[in-house]
Amino acid sequence: MSVNARAVEAPPLAALPRLPDIEALEPIERIKRRWPAVLGALLSIAMVVGLGFELFGEGLAALEQSAPVHPGYYIAIFLLYLSPPTFDFVIFRRLWGIPFEGMIALHKKRIANEVVFGYSGEAYFYAWARERMKLVAAPFGAVKDVSILSAIAGNAITLAMIALALPFAATLLRPDDFEALAWSTGAILALSLPFLIFSRRVFSLERSTLWWVFGVHCLRLTVGSTLIALAWHFAMPDVSIGMWLFLAAGRLLVSRLPLVPNKDLLFANFAIILIGQGEALSELVAFTAAIALLLHVVLIVIFGAHALLRKSG
Repeated sequence: MSVNARAVEAPPLAALPRLPDIEALEPIERIKRRWPAVLGALLSIAMVVGLGFELFGEGLAALEQSAPVHPGYYIAIFLLYLSPPTFDFVIFRRLWGIPFEGMIALHKKRIANEVVFGYSGEAYFYAWARERMKLVAAPFGAVKDVSILSAIAGNAITLAMIALALPFAATLLRPDDFEALAWSTGAILALSLPFLIFSRRVFSLERSTLWWVFGVHCLRLTVGSTLIALAWHFAMPDVSIGMWLFLAAGRLLVSRLPLVPNKDLLFANFAIILIGQGEALSELVAFTAAIALLLHVVLIVIFGAHALLRKSG
């Protein structure tokens, strides 16, 4: 072999600069994935702040209203409170096989949506899923699909309630109410149709799974309306359960109407016209809302204590 050939020979392995071990790259990867934890922490702080404003605003005052004495009221309200995260757990248990610990994240998702701002809970739950990449590789598509289907199911149930309730409420509505109802119905259809027309581009789950999720959301709305009707009936037993079921359907309908300026006032007026007892009904609605707020606070305290115990352990 010539001298030139020896000159271009590769240097021995010992002379090469030592490459960093794979383990040395892991902290950088952790830094890149730290944003879900930061987002989750920020939304958790926002939940606490929002609950504080709600509780020390009208929440404590509403709890001073006359409380129902029938235990059935509290059982129905407790089941009603548990139903949204429970149905969400059923959905994501099938989609991802999430453990029971996921119920904590789903409760926080619900609280964030109610006391921070709409769909902030979805952002929290997405961050929670991203922190557990072994659980699911791409959580965004499923969270998006489930949220959209929840809105579509709510709109579908609302349209059905409009069709069923309109003959009974025709004598109770003013011309202005009819006009607002007509525009709101059109808005509901306009908001839902694009997702149905472009469903192949919007949704990422399989069609059979989408229909199953839609059915679970419809069942959740039906169960929720039934439970609130039962709670109201136990609180005011002199009003028939059938009337409360009708009012629960009206409550769901009013809550989904996009072009009604004061939904709570509209529902209260509608209910008072039907059953009377305006002061008692107003106190019952305020007390029910305060109970839900109090349960939010209790759960946030329990979840915080649970997280501290896990870190200390």
